[in-house]
Amino acid sequence: MKKTIIVNNETLGIGSKELGKRLMGSFLRKLCISENKPETIIFYNSGVRLLAKGSSVLDALDTLLNAGVDIIACGTCVGYYKLNDTFVVGRVSNMQEITSILLNSESVITI
Repeated sequence: MKKTIIVNNETLGIGSKELGKRLMGSFLRKLCISENKPETIIFYNSGVRLLAKGSSVLDALDTLLNAGVDIIACGTCVGYYKLNDTFVVGRVSNMQEITSILLNSESVITI
């Protein structure tokens, strides 16, 4: 089953940002050890910050990338947050490809 996960924020959940950052890290690290990984993880809006230098989850994202998970960042979002020079994990794409991936996925999970 083709699964896609959308990460649209650098934190998980609403409330404490500190707790949300911890939860996001925990989620991504648990995903690393899961036997049932998604085919793609799409990052947009402030979620793209997780793919840049200084992110506390780069280890988990590198592990997922090396396990064959396609890590995609919204190019408009990378530009908006001025991350072009600090982007380090995955690849930058556009909304046309992101739309196509979502429409062709059997399951889309937004966290």
